[in-house]
Amino acid sequence: MHLRINRKIFIYILLFFILGSLNNKNLNNNKFYQITDINVEGLDEKENFKLIQKLRLLKLSNLFVLSEFELTKILNSNNLIENFSIFKKYPSSLEIKIKQTEFLAKVTKNGKTFYLGSNGKLIPSENNEINLPFIFGEFKKKDFFDLLGAINNTTFDFKEIKNLFFFNSGRWDIETYSGVVIRLPRDKLKQSFNLSLKILKDDKFNQIKIIDLRQNNQVIING
Repeated sequence: MHLRINRKIFIYILLFFILGSLNNKNLNNNKFYQITDINVEGLDEKENFKLIQKLRLLKLSNLFVLSEFELTKILNSNNLIENFSIFKKYPSSLEIKIKQTEFLAKVTKNGKTFYLGSNGKLIPSENNEINLPFIFGEFKKKDFFDLLGAINNTTFDFKEIKNLFFFNSGRWDIETYSGVVIRLPRDKLKQSFNLSLKILKDDKFNQIKIIDLRQNNQVIING
C-alpha cells in the first residue's frame, strides 16, 4: 500500500514538471501575452506614428518580460517628450501616454534653428512662425533656466521678451517687444525684474529705451 502511494506521488510530480515545462516553453516562445498592439498618445499624429514605428521591435516581446530599460531608452531618445507613463493592458496591449515638452525659446546652432524645450533639450525647428524669444550667445542650459526661474517668481511676462543676449561674464540683456533693453546684473535677478517692472509702469519713463541695472544700488535709464 505504501509503495502504491509513492508511485502515485511520483506520477503527480512527473506530470507537474511536464506541464510546467510546457508552460515555460510557451512563455519563452512568447505565445502567451505577446504584445500585438502599441498605442501612443500625446504628440501630434506624425510624431506618434514615428514613435510607434520605432517601438515595433517590441511587438514580439512578452508583456510579462518586457524590457522597460529598452522601452525607456527609445522614449528618452525623442527630444519632444517631457515625461511619459507606460501602461500594460493584458493580454497584449501597451499604452504609452506622453506629455510633450513646452517650447520656450529659439536657438541657432551651426546655421540651423532649434527650439529649446522645457526638458532642456533642443528640437529642430520646422515652423519658424512660432512666436518665441531668440537666445544669442554661448550659454549653458542652467544659465537660461536660472533666468527663467527668476522671471517666473515675479509678475514679469516672459512672453514680452523678444530677444535674450548672454555674455561670457555670466549675465543677460533682455530686449522686449516694446523696444526696451534691460541690462541685468549677474545676481539678484528677481529684485532686478521687480525694479524693472516699477520703472516700466511709471508714466514718467514711457519713452525709455535702456534700463541698466548692472551696478549695485544704481539704475541708469536712457531714453
